[in-house]
Amino acid sequence: MALTFYWYPNCGTCQKAKKWFDAHNVSYNSIHIVEETPSAEEIMTLIENSGLPAKKFFNTSGTKYRELNIKDKIQDASIEEMASILASDGMLIKRPIVTDGKNVTVGFKEADYQETWLTK
Repeated sequence: MALTFYWYPNCGTCQKAKKWFDAHNVSYNSIHIVEETPSAEEIMTLIENSGLPAKKFFNTSGTKYRELNIKDKIQDASIEEMASILASDGMLIKRPIVTDGKNVTVGFKEADYQETWLTK
């Protein structure tokens, strides 16, 4: 099964992840995270499957995150509220996000990719 690769083409980390997949002949379907931002329901599924806290899905180094003061907004937010905020703007989402429907990785760490996407 091909992976779903949510990315932003201008993102250096996303470009590294794409190069890694290409170098390892891993097939994927790429989705532009800003043009086709996942819905709140899709984000909820990604959060649940990842085993990570919802806060890990925020692009904390992004300009939008700081401009909109998201840090304060999510301090006491429920997972549903955080998913809704993330779905409102793809630039708020940490990227890339990769999933096979069960496993999810957020960001790019070569060791995590090796373990998660090459052993399947």
